[in-house]
Amino acid sequence: MSSSLAVRGHLPRLAPEFYRGRTVVFWTHPIKNRATGWLNPGFHHAFREITVHAAIRERLFCPIYTLMHDHLHAIWIGLSPFSDQQRAVAILRRQLAAILRPHCFQHQAYDHVLRAEEREKGAFAATCQYIAENPVRAGLTTDQAPWPYTGCIVPGYFDLNPFQPDFWDKFWRIYHAASERAGLERSVAPGKPM
Repeated sequence: MSSSLAVRGHLPRLAPEFYRGRTVVFWTHPIKNRATGWLNPGFHHAFREITVHAAIRERLFCPIYTLMHDHLHAIWIGLSPFSDQQRAVAILRRQLAAILRPHCFQHQAYDHVLRAEEREKGAFAATCQYIAENPVRAGLTTDQAPWPYTGCIVPGYFDLNPFQPDFWDKFWRIYHAASERAGLERSVAPGKPM
């Protein structure tokens, strides 16, 4: 299996199978030329709506995202062996392109597929905390005032919030139940009752 693929003019990419299934990927979507002036409540709303649709279509959860003034961060987790994060990213970027105008995304997102040791409880929580603290490090907010453009996308759980003290317990319960359901749904032939 190929560990990375490079296309002229593009960042090296892992083979497509690394973005499929129950994989966990840390995505960064820079705005071309680090442009600012596009982040507002309307863009945030559109981002959430489009991400919900991509998440449902590709069977994904987003336990944390942060929209910064010149880039976006998100972690996506596949729920099903058939989840495809590259397709979800294509949907997200294509649909947000019109909303970003006159700005645009850098031609390619950065990604980091989390290895097994990075998905362990403490390491994973530290990565999510890093994303949540990005606005604090940038001086946009303080520890006491959560950034209004940080959240999570778990379809069906609109009020789930990564700043709640019991968030991770709830998130993992929901994730394991949804992952189990997603596996069962795909194991039954279309049109046949379960």
